[in-house]
Amino acid sequence: MTKPHAGLSPEEIKEKHDLEEALEEGLEETFPGSDPVNVTQPAPSRGDGHVKRTD
Repeated sequence: MTKPHAGLSPEEIKEKHDLEEALEEGLEETFPGSDPVNVTQPAPSRGDGHVKRTD
């Protein structure tokens, strides 16, 4: 069963606030730019097979 939408827990509020700050920072660092801000790393595609990534 899920919680009603009445309110967010303190952890959820902090997580949302941190995400908003990260998005705002990314926006400021890339301005002016035409690409949208993205805080997540996309999953590798087949074409990325030759690229070595470190997590």
